Amino acid sequence: MSSTLDSPFMVFVVFLAAQWVGAYCGDLFRTRVHRPRKDELTDFDKIQAATLTLLALIIGFTFSMAVTRYDQRKNYEAAEANAIGTEYVRAGLLPADDAAKARQLLRDYLAQRIAYYEARDQRQTGEPDADAAKLQTELWSAILPPAQKQPTPIIALTVWGMNDVLNAQSYTQAAGWNRIPVAAWVLMGLIAIACNVLIGYGERRGGLLVLLVLPIIVSVSFLLIADIDSPRGGVIRVLPYNLIALSQSMKAQ
Repeated sequence: MSSTLDSPFMVFVVFLAAQWVGAYCGDLFRTRVHRPRKDELTDFDKIQAATLTLLALIIGFTFSMAVTRYDQRKNYEAAEANAIGTEYVRAGLLPADDAAKARQLLRDYLAQRIAYYEARDQRQTGEPDADAAKLQTELWSAILPPAQKQPTPIIALTVWGMNDVLNAQSYTQAAGWNRIPVAAWVLMGLIAIACNVLIGYGERRGGLLVLLVLPIIVSVSFLLIADIDSPRGGVIRVLPYNLIALSQSMKAQ
């Protein structure tokens, strides 16, 4: 299920098919088993309207959850660029040799973080993650000797900045894992199918094409939600604009 949610197009296809089958089953039940009488239509219309309203509310809340998570990922990308850039400047407070080493490691680390954001598939992040973890160890080791030799407030400021760099990567990773729960998708899908069963059962004009209208509209909404919620799949993604701008600034210097 999680792999399907990483592909917004698959979300669209799966939910469209499931909803259309539900609408067809409702229509089949109406024509083959029980056709609603006129005195039943009033109560049925109330139930149908209430179910559709519930579906609209759930889609709205889920869309809001996806947008919140997308904004969080953007904010953490900006915060990570700020932490690396600040530490790059603070590294100049170290002795000359240590400063040069720390700044080179920060440039290498920045390149790995950009590669992490630009990866289109979760499987492509394995190498950048491994390289970044190795560089994190080297970064901490680079500032440890001068911090032990000169435990001054100025050196402590550099150590604090390096700690922010390492923490920023953890926050970014946690934000990428913070997705809409699968249970929420299942609940939303079941309600959408139930709505289409009711639409098919109460449909009065005839024709299977009419039963496709609601499934297409709802599936497009699911497609948009899945696109925003997926860190790597789809079109709407968080790109490392701040990290790239920082990298260009370092090269210019």
